[in-house]
Amino acid sequence: MIKKILTLLILTLSVACSQPIARKPISVSSGSNIQKSLSLNNKIKDRDEKLIKNIIKKDTLHNYLNSGNGFWYYFTKKDSISSYKPSFGDIVNFDYTVKNLNKINIYENNKFKNQEYRIDKQELFFGLREGLKLLQEGESATFLFPSHVAYGFYGDLEKIGHNIPIISEVTVNSISKSKNQN
Repeated sequence: MIKKILTLLILTLSVACSQPIARKPISVSSGSNIQKSLSLNNKIKDRDEKLIKNIIKKDTLHNYLNSGNGFWYYFTKKDSISSYKPSFGDIVNFDYTVKNLNKINIYENNKFKNQEYRIDKQELFFGLREGLKLLQEGESATFLFPSHVAYGFYGDLEKIGHNIPIISEVTVNSISKSKNQN
């Protein structure tokens, strides 16, 4: 009897101590949603760039520059005396407008007057944040922002819909250097 109990106990322990069996997912996802999203984003980016390059091609009056950050711009007022451009922590006072690619105002002209922005320390859409770093005090430029560097997929939740490229005219009124700089 003791042999039977011992055998049963050893058998129970050997079964109970076996390796756990991993559960398998009910459905297998291949990442196809990510691929679809990537493909859609590339199509939107290509569409925006095509629209903007068409505007640039038709505009023979201005010398457009590629920012290197996914947008284009031209100076409407250039300062040849000053050489300081804002950097991390500087406070920039600026005015800007927001228009669609047909140059129709999305917001009133005075909506974005005397804006204050601390470079790279506050929220601002990517294109404008990077565009301000290209301007010196007193300079003005017109920026053509594809939607992915403007308000992107969500828009601004007020007047700009999703995936809308914009034109923004920006004037830097003043730059206050950060106290941490020499």
